Amino acid sequence: MTRAIISFDTELSAGLFQRGADARANFESSILGRCREGDFGISFQMDMLERHGLKGVYFVDPMPALVYGPSVIRDIVAPIVARGHEVQLHIHTEWLAFARFNPVGKLTGRNIGDFPLAAQKKLIGLARDMLVRAGAPTPTAFRAGNFGATDDTLRALAALGFRYDSSFNAAYVGQGCGIGLDSKNMGMRDHHGVVEVPVSGLMERAGRFRPAQLCAMSQEEMRDALDHAARRGAVQFSAFSHSFELLSRDREAPNGLAITRMDALCRAVAEDPRLSSGGFADLAPPPGAPAPITVPGPRPLRTWRRVAQQAWGHLRHEVGYIRSIIYVTLNTSRWGKVAGGVLLAMA
Repeated sequence: MTRAIISFDTELSAGLFQRGADARANFESSILGRCREGDFGISFQMDMLERHGLKGVYFVDPMPALVYGPSVIRDIVAPIVARGHEVQLHIHTEWLAFARFNPVGKLTGRNIGDFPLAAQKKLIGLARDMLVRAGAPTPTAFRAGNFGATDDTLRALAALGFRYDSSFNAAYVGQGCGIGLDSKNMGMRDHHGVVEVPVSGLMERAGRFRPAQLCAMSQEEMRDALDHAARRGAVQFSAFSHSFELLSRDREAPNGLAITRMDALCRAVAEDPRLSSGGFADLAPPPGAPAPITVPGPRPLRTWRRVAQQAWGHLRHEVGYIRSIIYVTLNTSRWGKVAGGVLLAMA
């Protein structure tokens, strides 16, 4: 049976902090998913999972505690633990640039993989301890922010006693993800002392991987990728989202397309007898000599259907975002001003 891991990168926004948001405002937007129509963040996600009898995994980033203090991390962790979902470790090292105290001196970087091995080990160990002090069980799995991990990250995790890493996303290889694995193999395997659990996905065209993310993959693509993993006997299928991903890009309204996709994913997992729901706590280990789990190949008509669906979804749910693009267009070129003015009137 294939374990369907539905995970959420659960994080405060460094961008909102830079724009002056305090801890409460950042928490409400990034974690609660609060907008004028209600809350569409982690509580809404857990409601949806539970309606389908599923268990989610929340990769929580505790690094904002270095800026805002520890109480905001406790507020994130408490409801997840209370409702029986799984908390694992996430880390965004961007926060070091704003921290009151930098545990690795003057070193900063966008990704954990930007740091030398000793600093990575120190940062991950500190983040784990902050997460546990916030009320989480000791984490056994890790995901790097921006998927920006390297093989040294896995070595650091192994030295710290982590069992799993889920930072390998083939869409980010060469763009921050420096883990030395075959991008065409979606199977779990041992690598540098930990079990790597790659983000699942499919090929949208030759050389172009599409990850199993709510905002990236259509219902049809997600269903096909799930079916592919189950038919090939994969130990796991790993889909992911974010704590704020059910909002529009400007976070002013719910994103109906993303909500529909999450409901369809939950329903597909719940109704397929080949799939089980859960996290890493009781995940079956990979076989001793695992056979590669191939990436599903491209299907052009399926890709075009998703492109059309997303274009319509953006028109319906991303009006604020579209207006911001038009505003930039209006102020960048003479022809842009003409075209942007027409588009602005239409929007």
